[in-house]
Amino acid sequence: MVEPSELYELHNDDFDVPSGLHLIAGLTGFTDAGSTIEQFASHVFENLSHRVVAIFDNDELLDYRSRRPIMYFEKDHISSYEPSILALYLVTDEVGQKFLFLHGYEPDFKWESFTQAVFDLVDIFDIEDFSWVHSIPFPIPHSRSVGVTISGNRKELIERISEWKPQTQVPGNVLHLLEFRFAEEDFPTAGFVMLVPHYLSDLNYPQSAVKAFEQISSTTGLVFPTDTLREAGTRFLEDLERKIADNPELSKLVSSLENGFSSDENNSRGPRIRSPKTEVPSADQIASELEDYLSLRRKQSDEDKPQ
Repeated sequence: MVEPSELYELHNDDFDVPSGLHLIAGLTGFTDAGSTIEQFASHVFENLSHRVVAIFDNDELLDYRSRRPIMYFEKDHISSYEPSILALYLVTDEVGQKFLFLHGYEPDFKWESFTQAVFDLVDIFDIEDFSWVHSIPFPIPHSRSVGVTISGNRKELIERISEWKPQTQVPGNVLHLLEFRFAEEDFPTAGFVMLVPHYLSDLNYPQSAVKAFEQISSTTGLVFPTDTLREAGTRFLEDLERKIADNPELSKLVSSLENGFSSDENNSRGPRIRSPKTEVPSADQIASELEDYLSLRRKQSDEDKPQ
């Protein structure tokens, strides 16, 4: 049997990892509505200095047949091979503060051993707290701010920020397991779930990634460069509004969704998600309308091109 310490290899021989850092996590493989985690991670790696601290063993944790690695074929041979990576990174934020970022695929195997391995890393580097980001589709209109629900044992955050507190069964994921185990040990833990408009869940929705950065910043004091994401979000909404305005049926569906929710304008915490007052269109209805419209626009655009 493989010991948890054998699931990873440390890579910090030539640099020091300060103690008392925040640990932030975002893993792919579960739901990623609005490509929130993908955008969050890409923005971190593209804009902030980072170094690998530890790499986890693919052969122990990854199902290669469900997540086949990319190989590049060049004429008559394989020119390169890009294996999946699950790693812990030391990252420096925009003002020089360091933090640890756990990113990569969600392990397919050995969840309990992986959880213990992360516990080991928390002890090795004397990590201060654990925060993770996640996103799910939710029946909220894009005209409202991205909603947030928080889980974990940071009661002050849950009371101050969390907008939706369901009581239900959910499919498990490994970060929820980490959260559960950390909470059992009274280790400060918070999971931030972005509530993405369900008709936009298959698209890159920059507002959701911006919201994730805002939540992590407010919790940890870390500073992230988000100007380009905000600009992309403005362009996205402008384009979306044009598409909706050109499609009466889609406009009607979105209006119905907007009318189904109310917000407390006097509440400084932002919009409060409440039960729908009217019948709300399903995600499939809105997504179908949007897909049909976009398909029609692409067809018209192709027909307008010079032959």
